[in-house]
Amino acid sequence: MKTKTDTKSLGVPSVVSFDEAWHFIVKVGLAFHRYGSTAGRLEFFLRQLSEKFGYEGVFKSTPSEIIFGLRETPNSPQRLEFITTPGSGVDLDKLAQLGDLLTEFDAGHLSLDDFHARLNSIDKTPPPWGPFATLLSYAIVGAGLAPLLGGGWADSIFATLFSILVYGVVVVSGRLGPVASSWLPFSSAFIVGVLATVVKLWVPELNLVLVILSAVAIIIPGYTISLGVGELVGQHIASGIANLMAGLICLSKQVLGGWFGIIVVSKVFPMVTSEPSVPVAQIWMWLFVPLILIGLCLAFQTSRRDLLWAVLVSGIAYLGIMLGSVFLNTNLGNLLGTIFAVVLANLWAEKTGRPGLIVLIPAIVLLVSGSIGFRGLIAMVDGNLLLGVEQFLQMFVVALTIFVGIIIGYTISRPNRWL
Repeated sequence: MKTKTDTKSLGVPSVVSFDEAWHFIVKVGLAFHRYGSTAGRLEFFLRQLSEKFGYEGVFKSTPSEIIFGLRETPNSPQRLEFITTPGSGVDLDKLAQLGDLLTEFDAGHLSLDDFHARLNSIDKTPPPWGPFATLLSYAIVGAGLAPLLGGGWADSIFATLFSILVYGVVVVSGRLGPVASSWLPFSSAFIVGVLATVVKLWVPELNLVLVILSAVAIIIPGYTISLGVGELVGQHIASGIANLMAGLICLSKQVLGGWFGIIVVSKVFPMVTSEPSVPVAQIWMWLFVPLILIGLCLAFQTSRRDLLWAVLVSGIAYLGIMLGSVFLNTNLGNLLGTIFAVVLANLWAEKTGRPGLIVLIPAIVLLVSGSIGFRGLIAMVDGNLLLGVEQFLQMFVVALTIFVGIIIGYTISRPNRWL
């Protein structure tokens, strides 16, 4: 049955059949899932889109599948389809292009056929930042994170070198196929663990855990874990469990890889204990923090026109963390930083008509708790059970703090479009 629905007053083509609306919604949902939209945002937006076409929609999204349900009236049969997805990623440039495309469509500047053609072309668009820029993003995140966590200059230098190596492992694993990719968290941390432990034979003040953590930081699943916790609290149970378990499994592989790397070398060569190197002076943080922000934006393929805004929002979020930590404590600092980031991202989205996630994701990644969980698990496998459990549980506290900050931020400033 192809009932025609008049939607002229809603900013979409004046006559859209049920089949046309169905194919449009499915295509948009899969694209936003592929480019990094969260489950809650995606489901809410698709319901809004269904209502614009004059139909009733029900949607459920997880990292590996989307359930699409649509019907013409409350009493009519529902069309239902389960579509398996290859897994969601984050590509902020393509997310921005898709947001612009929907804005044009809402304004009535595109037909359905034009929209489908443009959407297909987005998939084929080359990334704004090529391999060298991506390699640079790994290096500068590693270089900036080590001193931020209290490391010295030696820690920062070797974290930078090992981050470049991790990028090479990521590229090779992607070319070798899904099996190699599934072992990437373990293999990359293992290689860095072995090399860092060998270096420690000549540089005894090297902080192994900090160097390994900084080198693999850009692929630590802190965002996935925090997203999973937030989705569970927000009652997106299936997606929350999937994200949380995927993140914890990935984190466990990284910890075991780094730990085995240290054990392999230390069993062959006796390790010399030494006092850790003097931490880098705090004044250098004014250089390293912007470097980390730029590196995250490059890694997530933030477009050139959005790069400055993404760095600015992330920087203000970090200032919120520092401000809250000085006057209150670290958890309340994370809360304040998250609120700042969400409000600014929503204001930016309101002014530009582009998805707020473009500038919000790098800021949230800066706040997430994956590094705390990494250090906690390392402490546990190293025999320091109490410290390890405390740090591991703190990871979930930070994740909940971020989620509460997001809720408060959206209460203060609610976007028109939830993507």
